[in-house]
Amino acid sequence: MTTSTLSAPRARFDFRKLLHARESGVFAALVLLFILGTVLSPNFAQSGNLLSVGQQISQIGIMAIGATFVIVNGEIDLSVGSIYALAAVSTGMAIVAGMSWPVASLIGLAVGAFAGLLNGLAVVLLGVPSFIVTLGSLSVFRGVTLLISDGAPISLSAKLPGVTEFSLLGQGRLFGVVPMQLLIFAAIAAVGVILLSRSRLGFNTYAVGGNQEAARLVGINVKSVKLTAFVLSGLTAAIAGVLGLSFLSYVQGVTGTGLELTVISAVIIGGAALFGGSGTMWGTIIGVSFIGLLQNILNINGISSFWQTVVTGLVIVAAVAADTWQRKRKTKA
Repeated sequence: MTTSTLSAPRARFDFRKLLHARESGVFAALVLLFILGTVLSPNFAQSGNLLSVGQQISQIGIMAIGATFVIVNGEIDLSVGSIYALAAVSTGMAIVAGMSWPVASLIGLAVGAFAGLLNGLAVVLLGVPSFIVTLGSLSVFRGVTLLISDGAPISLSAKLPGVTEFSLLGQGRLFGVVPMQLLIFAAIAAVGVILLSRSRLGFNTYAVGGNQEAARLVGINVKSVKLTAFVLSGLTAAIAGVLGLSFLSYVQGVTGTGLELTVISAVIIGGAALFGGSGTMWGTIIGVSFIGLLQNILNINGISSFWQTVVTGLVIVAAVAADTWQRKRKTKA
């Protein structure tokens, strides 16, 4: 395996990084989308609207950070929407049972990380493709969520101890301006950037995704790398689920259905290859922002939610087509 195969992209807080390689296309599209939104609606570029967009994309963004590790590994996790609901319901039930919200939140996060661990163990120990494993666990985790809640919704009354403080995580704003959810997303994204681009875990992740057998031959513990990726995916899905509960003070067993498609779409639109080995956390952040701005523009201009689904689907197909074309071009070169 060559040095270039193992080299992980370096994180640089400069404009050149955004214009490099796979991110350049979607970053240019993001800029054009922002200009389009400004032209179509004078209210689009106002700080209040942009901060609202930031709040709206935070939960998807947090989940996409964990999903990036899985996809760069050459795997897929279709169960994140179900883990989101399972963690939220677990947290809600713990709060209703009288536990303090920090303890209840930790329970929700532990549940999510354990669910990710189960996915990872099935993939690395049983050798079952991650698509099949997580397609099955999507239903399993959703079923467990419905079973433990008896299919009934969980609503957090403000009269319960600690609920007011807990709601600040999802509803609060720093200095009354910046959404707390956006700050939490930014913090997790920063950790994700460092882990993927500057740590041994990131180095090994790119190596395993690029050539699993070659990575094994140079001494990388492939199973451990993949297992860690699935645990991170489960943990970030759980963080988003806890924030979702905090924001709405309400959750039910079917909450989060379909979120996995949006999460995977954000990572792929951001330039990560479906077959692993490439992609960056900056690209994922741009992809999440692109989806958020696109949906906001459609909403502001009164476009039907049905058409929004169509447009989002077309964007995903275009992103994958562009990735395939780029790969073929590099192969020929």
